[in-house]
Amino acid sequence: MRKPKNREEWLTECITKVRPMFEDQGRPIPKKVRASCSLPSQGALAEKQKRIGEAWSSKNSADGTFEVFISPVLMNSIEVAAVLVHELVHCAVGLKCGHKGPFRKLATAVGLEGKMTATVAGEELTGRLERIVAKLGEYPHAKLKHSNAPKKQSTRMLKVECADCGCIVRMTRKWLEEAGCPTCACGGAMAEKEGDD
Repeated sequence: MRKPKNREEWLTECITKVRPMFEDQGRPIPKKVRASCSLPSQGALAEKQKRIGEAWSSKNSADGTFEVFISPVLMNSIEVAAVLVHELVHCAVGLKCGHKGPFRKLATAVGLEGKMTATVAGEELTGRLERIVAKLGEYPHAKLKHSNAPKKQSTRMLKVECADCGCIVRMTRKWLEEAGCPTCACGGAMAEKEGDD
């Protein structure tokens, strides 16, 4: 078997290899499914509850194809394949049921475990996915580590010093602009010390 050259080929081949699992449960994967490596529409780089996969209904696609997106923050082949299986469950049962009822039933039947919004491959499914990865080769992808968004600056405290006694306090720019410099406990005038952090 020829090894997939890129991520999309790998994901497409993986879909072909897991189709029998779904057919065995009487819930086949739709014929028209595309999978790609892409940032999900929201929550892709969230600190908590990071979204690592997403399925879109065939109704959203101009050619009536279900679209599955696997986050580029994933690199481990087994984890990628397990997320793909999770998203294919959505395609097989329909997206309207969310993670309840038919989704839960099929997800557990194909070997997904844990919280239904964040499933992992159980022992049996992991074994199946390991055999698939052995045939396909490792997922041809390098993990995306960071966002392109500029880092949000934390509050910068500015130094304010008393001209009389040398007492130093720190204040935010907002307080300095809104309330002005405070008066020192000694009664002296305080002023922002320029160029000092």
